[in-house]
Amino acid sequence: MRLSSLSAVLATAFAWAAAAQDDFRSISLKTHTLEQPYLDSDMNSRWFDFGGDTIIRTDSYIRLTSDRPSQNGWLFSRVPLTATNWEVEVEFKIHGKNQLYGDGFAMWITKQRGQIGPVFGHADKFEGLGIFVDTYKNNRPGVVFPYVMAMFGDGQKSYDKNNDGKETELAGCSARGLRHSSIPTKLRLTYFQDKSLKLELQYKTVGDWLVCFELENPPAIPNIAYLGFSAETGELSDHHDIISVNSKNLYNSPGGPGSKANAKNQYKGKGKGLSQSGRGWIWFFTKIFLIILVAGGAYVGFTVYRTKTKSHRF
Repeated sequence: MRLSSLSAVLATAFAWAAAAQDDFRSISLKTHTLEQPYLDSDMNSRWFDFGGDTIIRTDSYIRLTSDRPSQNGWLFSRVPLTATNWEVEVEFKIHGKNQLYGDGFAMWITKQRGQIGPVFGHADKFEGLGIFVDTYKNNRPGVVFPYVMAMFGDGQKSYDKNNDGKETELAGCSARGLRHSSIPTKLRLTYFQDKSLKLELQYKTVGDWLVCFELENPPAIPNIAYLGFSAETGELSDHHDIISVNSKNLYNSPGGPGSKANAKNQYKGKGKGLSQSGRGWIWFFTKIFLIILVAGGAYVGFTVYRTKTKSHRF
């Protein structure tokens, strides 16, 4: 075996292992994606509606509320999010001039759309999923704010603002440093129907996604549900900006490792800690190390054997 042959074997092993990591494919959902300049030539958005105190600066942001008291604004898709499995990545920014600030903003996957109300600027007793980025602490002893939490609404439950939604919380995490972060702040919500729901946050280091929560067998999101965002201010205020929204439809490669039979194992788990993708990469490098070790041992053994054979000829 020559060194060139060994290199070829290792290159093939790397390519195979890397392909195994890419289990799921994605297709961009243009109907649920927002990027600058946000509006078309008629100063409208083809796929989104907005209202309340929302203002749009086409070169910078969609501002749900300005840093002024008693504001609320919303932004909602015009068509429902009908994909079975999907991922939504949102870049946002929460900032202001005051040392005291509030209240926060919400991301929605709900039947209701564009209805002003008391839950971060949108309707209470909603049907579907709400992700709340709460920046003002009312009554949650021992919890560090900003606090990011999920609530699943059945059309009957109310969000208890006085206790920051403690009784109806599905899952959540503290996110100290999210407001006024020095890097682009993002959230990424990934949903596999009847299998998993995962929320990741980026606010400390670019490219470092922190798992806020990961749920197995989450409540089913309604078949007809709209993607939206809302925010509100009370006596305290903040700028709540949406910078971009990138939505994808996720699907499995036929017969691949990411097939339906394995999707549950790929994304199961609950709580914080090392993500499944992190453990996947550890196993990936472990396999590569073992392949190199075996190939190197074989090469050394073959070299010793060839040297002995040549010595016997003389």
